[in-house]
Amino acid sequence: MTGADSRKIVSLGGGHGLYATLTAMRYLSSEVTAVVTVADDGGSSGRIRAELGAIPPGDLRMALTALVSAPAALAELDEEQSSRVTTWAQTLQHRFSGHGALAGHPVGNLLLAGLADVLGDPIAALDELLRLFGAEGRVLPMARVPLMIEADVSGLESDPRMSRVIQGQVAVATTPGKVRRVRLLPAEPPACADALTAIADADIITLGPGSWFSSVIPHVLVPEQVNALTRSKARRMLIVNLEPELGETTGFSLERHLHVLHAHADTLRIDDVIVDESSVPLGREREHVERAAALFGAQLRIGDLAVSGAHVHDPRKVARLVEGLAERPR
Repeated sequence: MTGADSRKIVSLGGGHGLYATLTAMRYLSSEVTAVVTVADDGGSSGRIRAELGAIPPGDLRMALTALVSAPAALAELDEEQSSRVTTWAQTLQHRFSGHGALAGHPVGNLLLAGLADVLGDPIAALDELLRLFGAEGRVLPMARVPLMIEADVSGLESDPRMSRVIQGQVAVATTPGKVRRVRLLPAEPPACADALTAIADADIITLGPGSWFSSVIPHVLVPEQVNALTRSKARRMLIVNLEPELGETTGFSLERHLHVLHAHADTLRIDDVIVDESSVPLGREREHVERAAALFGAQLRIGDLAVSGAHVHDPRKVARLVEGLAERPR
């Protein structure tokens, strides 16, 4: 890997999937911008959202921690600086235990919420924390207002043809039914202007992996953001999950993941659909996935992307494949 710092990379997603992608992209560039979903309504984020009316900080905290503590970022520091940054990254992720009012809150969530309150702007708070830790890149919310996910779910009624509307990211992620479609409330929310600028200026854009209905698809439900992705001259890459996620996508094939995304954003254009070699065997199944990728105008790209013996993406392997694709003609 070249570590080409001149590349501008934008990664869209949320949660652990975005954390892994940001760790990977930091091997390729220091100019990495995370655009993060803001629909979480559970745990610490849900409590802060309900009590303060703030955008939920949890996924933003994880993205910030990824940029602060990525191995490629730490490698640029001396031993003392690296140790200090590592301690701070661990502190941002640390959750208070016990049974009191602070129980379950990560330190970073409270720090972000407090700094946003002081500065009057969540984006200014994120920028300030990155400066404080000497980290490069940016973390931006997908929207400046907290969003709600609403889903049509089948399999919850006695009549299998009937569907029920459920609301909330936690409810969608844990439903025993089958999620058919999701929406954002408010509908067609305004995009973050800084995120639109980053997308317009990017050389590489990644979407995914992550919780398909609550971390990936929400990014294509913001009309201004989808339009920016369509107009962008960047190399646009979709990184697909290694396996279905219990609850949201139980029983989904890789092909089904692509069809569901296309059903929510049929104007979305992608250059490369990136999948792990173990999830798409040779033969008819691979042909079906190739046709599904073509719905976006994309080529199917297959590689060894997983940590050996685990169902998680290996950031170095992902970075290597992305770098190779970025150097190819489209």
